Amino acid sequence: MRRRTFLAALPAAAFAGQALAQSRKANPNLDRPDVHGGDRVDGATFASRSAAWGAHGAAATAHPLATLAAIDTLRRGGSAVDAAIAANACLGLLEPVSCGVGGDCFVMLWDPKTKKVVGLNGSGRSPRALTLATQRARSKNGRIASFGAISVSVPGAVQAWWDLHQKFGKLPWKSLFDPAIAHAEEGTPVTQNVAYYLGASFRRFNNPTSSIEEVANFNAVWAPTGRTPVEGELFRNPGLAETYRKIAAGGRDAFYDGEIADRIERYFKRIGGWMTRADLAAHHSEWTTPLVSGYRGVDVYGLAPNSQGLSTLQLLNILETFDVKKMGFQSAQAIHHAVEAKRLAYEDRGRYFADPEFSKVPVEWLNSKAYAAERAKLIRPGAILNPVHPGQAPAHGDTTYFTTADADGMMVSIIQSNYRGMGSGLSADGLGFMFQDRGELFSLTDGHPNVYAPGKRPFQTIIPGFAVRDGQPWLSFGVMGGDMQPQGQAQIISNMVDFGLDLQAAGDSPRWHHEGGSEPTGEQLGQPGVLHLESGVPDATKAALQAIGWTLGPNPGGFGGYQAIERWPGRYAAATEMRKDGVALAY
Repeated sequence: MRRRTFLAALPAAAFAGQALAQSRKANPNLDRPDVHGGDRVDGATFASRSAAWGAHGAAATAHPLATLAAIDTLRRGGSAVDAAIAANACLGLLEPVSCGVGGDCFVMLWDPKTKKVVGLNGSGRSPRALTLATQRARSKNGRIASFGAISVSVPGAVQAWWDLHQKFGKLPWKSLFDPAIAHAEEGTPVTQNVAYYLGASFRRFNNPTSSIEEVANFNAVWAPTGRTPVEGELFRNPGLAETYRKIAAGGRDAFYDGEIADRIERYFKRIGGWMTRADLAAHHSEWTTPLVSGYRGVDVYGLAPNSQGLSTLQLLNILETFDVKKMGFQSAQAIHHAVEAKRLAYEDRGRYFADPEFSKVPVEWLNSKAYAAERAKLIRPGAILNPVHPGQAPAHGDTTYFTTADADGMMVSIIQSNYRGMGSGLSADGLGFMFQDRGELFSLTDGHPNVYAPGKRPFQTIIPGFAVRDGQPWLSFGVMGGDMQPQGQAQIISNMVDFGLDLQAAGDSPRWHHEGGSEPTGEQLGQPGVLHLESGVPDATKAALQAIGWTLGPNPGGFGGYQAIERWPGRYAAATEMRKDGVALAY
């Protein structure tokens, strides 16, 4: 098969904005925090490896076999969308602790035909038979329970795949599921991170104090011998293979308005839940125009609420008002200012983010440079804001991230999740996948924009990332992990733009993760919270942050999971996450 490449189609001037990146290749010590002296012969001393390079296509996922499925799909002539769907189907089997067809899906992609970034909101709505009164009656400490049928919302992933394929697919829909079906039937060795989190889910769901309606189906699929598989042990899931066969043969209707939907309805009726076939049949995705904001010459994109993508843009808007590069890489002042910017952005997230069909979100004001400058004035170099409050709007009306790119120049940034690890703890009879517990993120507070309502989309943490330079696609990236996602995305952009790190080093760089602040569930905290720092952060930086007043928590391992593809003239670089089991490949 003749390989296509977009090399000849791209004018050199289109990449003039990549001068910094080109310069740092020519001069490795140009404005770099990683002047060599460590174990690697080149590149950042803390980098786990170099990026993968290829001229025809690339993929980066959290599992080697999913990345391989994406590359194989591209080599068969598939689009980046085809490759993303094939990879996601594999991840639902290989990484069930993060994702699957029982969860939601969000996407941003570069469409080379229109030369625009396109967004897709693939989040599901709450069951129409489940009322606010019932939620309150079943709540715990004023919050919706984390597990069980009360937390389940309609899964959006399959519809998102279908919509993407209808618009951008090249290969037959049915063929995209072949790799995942084969792996599910034959069995695959379980990777280290997945084995760890499967064990954690088993203990959580089988806890004697658990109020989950039933765990027998989880145990039957993932712990048939009385325990979950350990690292390297073969795991099969014939139920999921059969589910995939039905989806492959019948498209989205097989899942939302056919035999699978009937089985889901019977299951929830049996356990006393609320989701019905009518809820599933009514589900639809939404094509959107992503939000965008500039950061030192780079246009960074994010999906609008009910997603938290706006938080990344707000954080960067505030950070842009400071000379972060002058503060220094991994310095106390650079981290302090970034964390304070995060706290300010997240207070707005807790106050305003919700389903826009139910509540107007002041997006333009929140994403404005003027508002960012106003908020930045609150940050003090030697002290912590305490408390921190959301801005006053003007009066008017565990997750998996992966990315693919093809020879035509299409780049897909996609994130898919069950929300809390393996979701609600519920798995319908014989289907082989878990249902998400995204409904936990609704508020129960009267008047809150995110207050629970039937048929409403909850606040969403999952966000793909995308950045454009000089009107050309530059970076498809993401950092999975709940509230870590905007924090991680901002750190990646700052690492590359402010400090000149390459694609792999930007992800391997030691991270910070701040916990605390007001939440879209209605909890109003606003206190300094706890700052977690990875072990690679310099001891002097840690001491200086403590002197400012930050409480440093233990390193909890909650620093996200990074995948990325960077576009260069005629080629791609792909990077993956040293903290996960993933692989990046290009050809």
